[in-house]
Amino acid sequence: MSLLFLAHRVPFPPDRGDKIRSFHILQYLAKRTPVHLVAFADDEADFDPPAVFTNMLASCTILPRGKSQKRAAVEALVAGKPVSLTAFASAAMQDAVDRVLPEVSGVYCFSGQMAQYLPVGSPPVVMDFVDVDSAKFAGFADDASGPMRWMMRREARLLGAFEREVAGRVSASLFVSEAEAGLFREGGATGRIIAVENGIDSAKFDPTARDARRSAPLPGREGLGVGRPAWVTPGCVRGSQPTPNPSLPGRGAEALIVFTGQMDYRPNIDAVIWFARDNLPLVRERHPAHFAIVGRAPSAAVQALSSDHVTVTGAVDDVRGWLTAADVCVAPLKLARGIQNKVLEAMAMARPVVASTAAAEGIDHAGTIHVATTAQEFADRICDLIEAPDTAVALGQSARAQVIRRYGWDARLAPLDALLGLPA
Repeated sequence: MSLLFLAHRVPFPPDRGDKIRSFHILQYLAKRTPVHLVAFADDEADFDPPAVFTNMLASCTILPRGKSQKRAAVEALVAGKPVSLTAFASAAMQDAVDRVLPEVSGVYCFSGQMAQYLPVGSPPVVMDFVDVDSAKFAGFADDASGPMRWMMRREARLLGAFEREVAGRVSASLFVSEAEAGLFREGGATGRIIAVENGIDSAKFDPTARDARRSAPLPGREGLGVGRPAWVTPGCVRGSQPTPNPSLPGRGAEALIVFTGQMDYRPNIDAVIWFARDNLPLVRERHPAHFAIVGRAPSAAVQALSSDHVTVTGAVDDVRGWLTAADVCVAPLKLARGIQNKVLEAMAMARPVVASTAAAEGIDHAGTIHVATTAQEFADRICDLIEAPDTAVALGQSARAQVIRRYGWDARLAPLDALLGLPA
């Protein structure tokens, strides 16, 4: 047998949440059967993926997606469709899918935007929604006002109807957590609805791995107005061993608090703005602290946070350097869906984590991370860890042990074998 893997982004490199999941699923499937990839490109580099990626594929078709959000919104209003679908609507993509379909015996569709290209009937389809996107837009509507609230409510309503229609005709609908699967069922969806959780590469995200034991790289400062933080010392390896960090109070440097994520993604933007403005000052009332926002494509609002106490890095070559350097990793998301890879990565790197209820909800952390809701609770949990380095180290070690027990990729993806009729 062979499969068509349909994705809204090329699943390489696996350096952001959705691409981490899609890459590992694609890799898992390609080890078991020939896989034909058809996907949209995010940027020019996507049109020339490296051989280490393409060699595992039976074929690879990558198409541009040049439609602006404004054009997509106009088309959606005229057609009475969700903007999420018109933004990814492409005759060239439909042609590419139609060419591959006769060659395959099954389809793995990644992300709801791509469901518009699915055949009716055979071959069988596994639909990976990842999250309930319609619920995400409903959450955006609650925080919006005026015309934007109307648009978000419209998107939630129309996209929800589309998601339920798709679920009713595919072999199975997958979600990243049981909480997301349950939410989908509660919304009236029918069919086979299953949670297939994300995993983590605990060999790569290992604080003792040689290539992970490095100092935090200097931030990309171009255009961001960021100076050299006091805690960046050339040649200094910080936090790579399970010993108290030299940046802790009384050792002449600021504690480093790290957030990682794609920084043009609205929930991440809202999270770091809230943390920098409301949480960090409370921490600094008790301890010297520096907040690093680590991730590509920072929005103008994120760049504006840059200060003597906040670094905005932009894209970095290896996020592990920043995780290694962190005294505390934070995930203060108010709106989060499914399993947060940023939390799993920090746990795997044996860093103490303070996360919001929303960010922690989908993770079976068994108490190995701290959960907070208000700004004061975040500050208190962070300061507790700064003040008790031995406790912080023990919490991080427990978090890594939990990740290894619970979140290996092969174990998480094993249900796909039966769903797609693959050899185990």
